[in-house]
Amino acid sequence: MFEKSSYSNTDSTAVAENRNPDLAPWEQSSSRDAMASSSSGKRQGNSLKKMSDFRVEFGPSRKDILNFTNQLTVMVRAGISLQDSLESIAERHDNRKFKMIIMDLKNRIEAGQSFSQALAEHTNVFSDLYINMVAAAEMSGSLSGMLEKLSEYLDSEAETRSQIRGAMVYPIIIAVMAVSVTIFLLCFVLPRFTAIFKGKEHLLPTPTKALMATSAFLRGYWFFILPAIGALFFAFWYFINTKEGRRWWDKTKLRLPLIKTLCQNLYITRSLHTMSVLVRAGVPILNTISITAQIAGNVLFKNMWLGVHEEVRQGKKIASSLGQYTLMPSSVVEMIRSGEDSGTMGDVLRDVSNYHARELKTVIKTVTSMIEPIMIVLMGVLVGFIAMSIILPIFKMSSVVMGK
Repeated sequence: MFEKSSYSNTDSTAVAENRNPDLAPWEQSSSRDAMASSSSGKRQGNSLKKMSDFRVEFGPSRKDILNFTNQLTVMVRAGISLQDSLESIAERHDNRKFKMIIMDLKNRIEAGQSFSQALAEHTNVFSDLYINMVAAAEMSGSLSGMLEKLSEYLDSEAETRSQIRGAMVYPIIIAVMAVSVTIFLLCFVLPRFTAIFKGKEHLLPTPTKALMATSAFLRGYWFFILPAIGALFFAFWYFINTKEGRRWWDKTKLRLPLIKTLCQNLYITRSLHTMSVLVRAGVPILNTISITAQIAGNVLFKNMWLGVHEEVRQGKKIASSLGQYTLMPSSVVEMIRSGEDSGTMGDVLRDVSNYHARELKTVIKTVTSMIEPIMIVLMGVLVGFIAMSIILPIFKMSSVVMGK
């Protein structure tokens, strides 16, 4: 019995230490090292997999919403059920956050909610315009047609933003180049002439003295200047995101030369296009005006549409309410009045918005063509001023020497 118990204890100890009692000691050590190496390899493989799967993702962009709407339009028109369409789109989508939102829409619809009610749970992704147009489509039973109108609207908005962004690219590049060249001349070129001018400061003209002082300041205090510029940009950004700051900035954009024409046409086009789409979609007029106010993009236009909304709610007509404001051209007000009188408001708004969309394209080209030469001239004047401020003292000192 004693021998059996001893053997049993030995065997259990071997199992506990993950050893085979039949192996030699050096073989047992090799086995433990192999298992440890295998476990470490698995952990490293899992870590590498997690690192490869890790990626930073933001919420769905406007392009994601447009692609989603286009895909949904095609599938619904083909007769595929809404739930199956959403599931299919989610499976093929790369953005995980948007995929989760689409699957949530599908689950809510299967739980008994309507599509517009499910969309209303994600107002940070889908706008009021989007939700109201889907709700109007559900009441009329024309979801595929409404989704097509939504796609056209989103595509038109994307094109407008692209045009505005493209119009500002060239002036921004020129401005950056002008600032870069100026800093290079002041910090790297002008200091090389300091030795030439040393001891002859009384002969230097005032512009050269000012440039040399500016150069010394930039080279001596650049570590203060950069944070100061960053702080100014942050303070400006913070200010224009306050209520009073936003109002001041929106008012300023409507007063600046060149920019005011561009901004005014943009806000008018956006407002009328939105109203046209919503009215033709069958959205109630009060909801239409409220949504138009929210997407106007300018506080002054927003307040105008909110004032119109209040007066229309009290029984007045849109044209008579708009006539009290100076933001909307009188020709547009008269066109809206004729649409109200004839009962063709949707068609009139569509025609007026299309006209102003063409006007916006023309204004963008005009503003761009005017800004380009202005920026080039300003850059030439700035660089020329710096160059002449460096060359003129050399000529002056040369004439003094020749005179002696």
